[in-house]
Amino acid sequence: MAHTIAAAIYDGLLAFEYSIAREILGLDRRELTPGWYNFLPCRVEDGPLASSHGLEIWPTGTLQDLVQAETVLIAGWRQPLERPPEAFLDALRQAHDRGARLVSICTGVFTLAHAGLLEGRRATTHWLHSEALSQAFPRIHVEPDALYLHDTQDGRQISTSAGCAAGLDLCLALVRDDFGIKIANTIARRMVAPAHRDGGQCQYAEPPDDASQGDSLSQVLDWMIGHLHEELVMSDVAKRFGFSLRTFQRRFKEITGSTPHGWLVQQRLVKARELLESTDLNVEVIAGRCGLGTAVNLRKHLSRHLGTTPRAYRSTFRAVA
Repeated sequence: MAHTIAAAIYDGLLAFEYSIAREILGLDRRELTPGWYNFLPCRVEDGPLASSHGLEIWPTGTLQDLVQAETVLIAGWRQPLERPPEAFLDALRQAHDRGARLVSICTGVFTLAHAGLLEGRRATTHWLHSEALSQAFPRIHVEPDALYLHDTQDGRQISTSAGCAAGLDLCLALVRDDFGIKIANTIARRMVAPAHRDGGQCQYAEPPDDASQGDSLSQVLDWMIGHLHEELVMSDVAKRFGFSLRTFQRRFKEITGSTPHGWLVQQRLVKARELLESTDLNVEVIAGRCGLGTAVNLRKHLSRHLGTTPRAYRSTFRAVA
């Protein structure tokens, strides 16, 4: 049975945020994999509904459909601090109690906050609204630099994202989690979009005066990805491309939002996941090819970052491939 994603449709629906989700999750992609999503637009308030662009909307789903869905998606909200209708908030609570995965893009996080579902959890939103979210809901652990976050407690996952493009990142991450890297990468290529972006929102702030070094750093990133299997010493990498170690570390943080070591570990995990999904190589060989050294080290990083083991990960994603 297909996994149902109920998308909340409200008056003033943020059209771009919704369209991103619809494009990635709502198109019929059964040629890529069986059991693709059933994407269901659901009315969450009474009266005529129109998007932020003035287009009339006639959703076929109801609040009861939303309660019964496996995933509930909220693409923004018209005014962050405006409290949504109580019936909508109650439906979100019921869906959460049933174990539904809740997903918000940009200001949709405020709806989850108004429903009381984010207290004690990590969440993010567009950097323009992060302070307002923190002030209005001080019990939420707001992470203003994150592109998107998954927070899982008691087996219940709530995912939040920053602004418009980060919604694309989050939707691709959902596909990656549900159907595997290969399917997510295929969709990203069709959209002419990156399959995964590292770093945080700070990388999209105005660059410093010496931003011309960004081009040099992009060459470094490409080179590092091509040499994941090698032992990379950051002082040697910096020297190879004409940076002092201190300048290299500072510029790396400015451009990617991450430390060189943190970024490298994430890239190695991406490579490991690809090999687990697409090959029959044993774990020791995969660990060597992605630069994590040993099977023990690969297991440690998969457990720390993904909460799983190589065998469980391969079994899960081979099953949906």
